[in-house]
Amino acid sequence: MRLIAPSILSADFSRLGEEIRAVDAAGADLIHIDVMDGHFVPNLTIGPDVVKALRPHTKLLFDVHLMISEPERYIDAFAAAGADLITVHQEVGVHLHRLVQMIRARELKAGVSLNPATPAATLEDILDELDLVLVMTVNPGFGGQRMIPGALKKITRLRDLARNREKPLLIEVDGGITPETIGRAEAAGADIFVAGSAVFRAAGDYRENILALKESPPADSP
Repeated sequence: MRLIAPSILSADFSRLGEEIRAVDAAGADLIHIDVMDGHFVPNLTIGPDVVKALRPHTKLLFDVHLMISEPERYIDAFAAAGADLITVHQEVGVHLHRLVQMIRARELKAGVSLNPATPAATLEDILDELDLVLVMTVNPGFGGQRMIPGALKKITRLRDLARNREKPLLIEVDGGITPETIGRAEAAGADIFVAGSAVFRAAGDYRENILALKESPPADSP
């Protein structure tokens, strides 16, 4: 089953609470929250106080993606704000295992994200510690970009690496997800599909947009 995670990066920031309630009612499976610091990526978004303010508006899982240079400084704040899953980037430093353990120690689900140029093999030695891997199919920092098709091969490689795990590994994909591309990402092995513009900015209402993502035809290959 395709799980759709609307990215509030594409929502109307003047009424985020209302936007979250709307996509919840429209059939979203979780809420994707992109946190950017202007250093790791060339953009600034929201912090823990905003996440805390949004938490009462839905019971859906808050999928918090930290696109920041020093995530260890903010894990406690986002945990206290109501995050359910925190994802950090493989590229932020050499102590990835320590970061993952910090997240798990707060009794949250732990994820790691890979930028388009980062190989899947860089996670081989930590994969058993993870609940989720987020594969970026665009260069992170801005919404509305087109998918980099070659990045889909990484999803298939991660599926192969995780084949002998005791518990399933969730693979999330973020970047250029539309009704036209979601089938290819699913064929590669993704479970969760982050969609910003396809949910919040496309023509039609949010329920129609989410249904279009969930019900678009499967692809034979990535």
